Amino acid sequence: MLSKIRIFLTVFLVLASISVMLGGNAVAASKPIDVTFSLDFITLGRHAPWYVALGKGYYEEEGLNVKIVPGKGTAQVIQAIESGIADIGFIDVPSLVISRAAGSTIKMVAVNYQKAPYTVFSLDPGANVTKPKDLEGLELGSGAGSFIPKILQAFMRMHGLDPNTLKIVNIAPSARVAALVSRRVESVDFFIMSYPGISRAVKDSKVRAFLLGDHGLELYSNGIGAKESYLKKNPEVVRAFVRAALRGWKYALSNPEEAADIQRKYAKGLNRQIIIDEIAILKRLAVVPDTQRNGLGWFDPAKMESNRSFMLENVGIKGTPPKAEDLYVTGFLPKKPILP
Repeated sequence: MLSKIRIFLTVFLVLASISVMLGGNAVAASKPIDVTFSLDFITLGRHAPWYVALGKGYYEEEGLNVKIVPGKGTAQVIQAIESGIADIGFIDVPSLVISRAAGSTIKMVAVNYQKAPYTVFSLDPGANVTKPKDLEGLELGSGAGSFIPKILQAFMRMHGLDPNTLKIVNIAPSARVAALVSRRVESVDFFIMSYPGISRAVKDSKVRAFLLGDHGLELYSNGIGAKESYLKKNPEVVRAFVRAALRGWKYALSNPEEAADIQRKYAKGLNRQIIIDEIAILKRLAVVPDTQRNGLGWFDPAKMESNRSFMLENVGIKGTPPKAEDLYVTGFLPKKPILP
């Protein structure tokens, strides 16, 4: 009997050692762990990398059973995470600064959009915004309550321009493109990922997309976040999710056509070419010198501090201003960086 116990212990220790050497999945020898992941918006082409990780089996390889659900903007996603409807979400740093001041406990563990997607769309002929100076005196269709005009005005101050000359016109998001196409407004703000759709809507002129991140705006945007309590209770689950997700990003950015086909298995109504076009835009936001050196999802704590300061100084925060370390936690990115 004693010899059988010794044999059992020996086999157990050998298997445990192998698991450690291989890095170990979140649940290598047990039932897959359910994880609900919330997108920032309804499913669009920009979300293809998450579905690639699902379709290629990357989550499954990590011992996870991931359910991807649509969102209705970062504020709603933050609420979903806080309430437990979602475990992990795709949220943006500027919104996180605001929500942390209001009592949120969410922290970022990876940053996918190294450049903020804030963009001014105009037409040529028309306002033809191609440089910062073109923003002076510009009529901009935006949304009531949006902090993007404040970011745009701060951007103007950075370039020595008068932000008071920017003329904000309140237009609902659903009516903004039509207002631009019909020339009821000179320009509108949207995320750069909207470019393929807007270009298809405009028939008689060239669409200009002025991405602030290409002209000196140093703001992080969307990335992977979860509540502090979830991170503490499930650190290996989060690490496994991040590894699998970033593998999906790498594959999608390198194989946009296949990525589009994979995503359409889960979202059949999406236009294949628009997915491909949006993946090209994602690459523009995600692949920068920092991620080429340090891997996808990487972020600089010092830049997180500057992002926090930017929001406090230019947007205004209700509640207790968060500290920089309230916004993020390190140690969840893969030990071996996933280079783009």
